[in-house]
Order: sequence, then C-alpha cells, then structure tokens
Amino acid sequence: MFSTRTNWPLAPNRLSSLLHDRLARGLPVLDLTESNPTRCGFSFDPQEILAPLRHPRALIYEPDPRGIRRTREVVAQYYSERGAHLDPDQIFLTASTSEAYSFVFRLLANPGDTILAPQPSYPLFDFLGALNDVEILPYPLVYHDEWRVDLEALASRRGPHLRAVLVVHPNNPTGSYIRQREHERMIDLCRRNQAAIIADEVFADYAFGESAERVATHAQESDVLTFALSGLSKICALPQMKLGWIVVTGPSPLRSEAMSRLEVIADTYLSVNAPVALAAPQWLARRHAIQAQILGRVKANLGRLEAMLTPGLPVSKLKADGGWYAILRVPSHRSDEEWAADLITAEGVSVHPGHFYDFPADGFLVLSLLPEPEVFETAAAKVISLICAGS
Repeated sequence: MFSTRTNWPLAPNRLSSLLHDRLARGLPVLDLTESNPTRCGFSFDPQEILAPLRHPRALIYEPDPRGIRRTREVVAQYYSERGAHLDPDQIFLTASTSEAYSFVFRLLANPGDTILAPQPSYPLFDFLGALNDVEILPYPLVYHDEWRVDLEALASRRGPHLRAVLVVHPNNPTGSYIRQREHERMIDLCRRNQAAIIADEVFADYAFGESAERVATHAQESDVLTFALSGLSKICALPQMKLGWIVVTGPSPLRSEAMSRLEVIADTYLSVNAPVALAAPQWLARRHAIQAQILGRVKANLGRLEAMLTPGLPVSKLKADGGWYAILRVPSHRSDEEWAADLITAEGVSVHPGHFYDFPADGFLVLSLLPEPEVFETAAAKVISLICAGS
C-alpha cells in the first residue's frame, strides 16, 4: 500500500545501534559527527533572535509566491557583496534548501530524467531524487593534493535525459569550491544538453582563505539557466528557523519562463511562514558575528588536528578550502565502518565513515570541526591513537 519512493531500509544501521547501546548504558560519547551549531556552545543573543519574530505584520496574511519582498531585497543585498546584482524578483523564498531542491527538480525534470551530483557529497540527493521521481547519477570528485572535479568523467555523463548538473559550493564534506575552469566546462556541458546548473551554496561563507580561481557565486549572470540555493541554516547558524531560497539566473527568455513556472510551484505550496520571513532581514544583518565565531572555531580545531598529525603516522588529513568538516585518510585494510565501530565501542567517539558520503572506496573518516575545543581535541586524539594502534 506504500509508494516505492519510500521503500528505504528503515532498520537502524550498525553504528546507530552501537551508539544507542552505549548511551543506554550511561556511557559518554564524544560526538565528532555534530553538525548542529545550536548544540556546539556558540554564543547566541536570545533577544536578537527572538525579538524579530514579534513583527506586527506577522498577524496579517499576505500571500506572495516568491515570498515577502523586503526579505528578498535583503537576500539580494547579501549576494551583492559577491558581485552579483539581482532583481528581488529573481529570488524565491522556500521553507528550506531541501524544499528548494524539490521545487527545482519538479520544474526541470520528468519522471526518469537524470540529474548529475558530485561524489563524494552529503547523502541527501538520492532521497530527494527518489521523492521527485528523478534519477541521481554521480560524477566524481578526485583528490590529488586537493579536490577537483573529474571533468572528463563529467563530460561522459551527457545524455538525452540529462536535465541538470548539481554542484555544492563548497562541497560537503570535501570543502572544495568550484573553480572557474570547472564552471566553464559545466556551462558547456549544460549548453550542449539543454540542461541547467543547480548550485548549493549553503557553506559559501565559510572559506578558509581567498582564491582568484574560485567562483564567487553561482547567482551571477550565466550563459545557461542556473539556480543558486542557500538559506539561514548555515549563513546565520539558525537551522531551526527553516528559511531557504532559490536565485534564478540565465539567458533572459529562458530565465523568465523558468520564473513563471516556478511561481506556480511556489504558489501551490506557499510554505514560508510570515514570522520567520519578516525576521530574516534582522538575522541576516547580524550574520557576521556568528559566522566569525564558527569560522574561528573551525579553523582552531583544524589547527589542533594538524598539530596532532605528525609525519610518519598512518593517518593524514586531506586538504579543504572551507566548510565545517575534516577528512582523514586512514589505512584501508579495514573498512571505514569497522574503524568507526571500534571508535564507538573502544573510545566512545562517534565519527562518520566515508561511505556515509559515498566515498567510492574505504580509507576515509569524516570529522566535524564544530564541537567545542576541549571535546574536539580529546576526541581527535582518541581517533588518531586508535588508528595508530590498529595499523
């Protein structure tokens, strides 16, 4: 009686079971999978967050498929700092980035059409694809001293049912941004296949440094239809407030038709609530303070990790250009899941095995850089110690 879209294995996996058992016995866990900034000891001013929710206009229902215009104007100002000059009408507010994906997938693809997504990357796209009857096909990111898109492999993924190339900028968990040359090749592929670019830029503000090679934002004008997605979850570290958006750019006639069709989709749901949308301009105006806290924490934890990884150890860190995560290369004579399971049972440390992010082979563990410094340092030392002992 259920749709095949939801035919997922629902039993707890091995690592979840081990964590549950440990917690049930009252044993501590050092969590290096934590991605929720509201649980990592950052300083949030309750008044600055809660007071804007009392806006008097929240008592009036003023439906707009694109979302409240003042909020869209402030989002446009956010992109102007990256050199992208937008008309607020190019912006659609959504209840989350996940909803934004669903709107764009529905706009572009018929059942069975394909969308290319990077591998490794966050394990969300297969679920969103299945729920929207779209096939997600991977294109590889490869590591040779730094992460790059495998452009030849990407080009080989062309086909009559290709509707979009999805990029995550910077990617989660590799922390790699799309470079200008990679962007040009993607534009060429999309132009030849009448496909679009979908760019997830939720971590874009968390770069470890500047680079002239890096695409500033995919919200700039483009030769192909492009959808740039982001939201408050990472920009303001407010995942609980559930506000995202879509920026539509591209050739004028195609962009206009896309926006007209997207307006109908958005009007069908009208999912963005007024209190959050009205509060968003004040939250965005204060984003720099929380971003400075987070980026300072991430860089400091990264420095602690690098100091522990002395030459000659059987574990090393892969280079990242931004984001909230670090990737460790570990010996592959054991599976990533076995390493992760041993860390839970022997050391009480939770990490993500590489296969969680669809790494194509064993030999990788992913660590969040968000935890408080004493937690991170203690947990990272235990990870390194166990790997050295098991090698």
